[in-house]
Amino acid sequence: MTDFDTYLTADARLIILRELNQQTDGRLNEVLLTKALDAFGHNRSREWVRTQLRKLAELGAVKVTEIGTVMVAAVTRSGVDHVERRSIIEGVARPSPEA
Repeated sequence: MTDFDTYLTADARLIILRELNQQTDGRLNEVLLTKALDAFGHNRSREWVRTQLRKLAELGAVKVTEIGTVMVAAVTRSGVDHVERRSIIEGVARPSPEA
């Protein structure tokens, strides 16, 4: 993986966490997360998104549930703390400061 690929992956993971954090219940399914990533210029397959969700779960940033054939991710306290700049999760881009 190149440095740029690593950067893109970390950025996509941050977008996933931000999107989850914006939800009232902190949850979204992989289809909606794929569309959110698309909107930010990350044109990736659902399988790639599923891989990122599994990695974020390993890092403790999300909890993943499989409902039928669809993955649903829920942001954890650790994931919220990263988005709100209270802690850092390695492998996830750091959020920029609010202006």
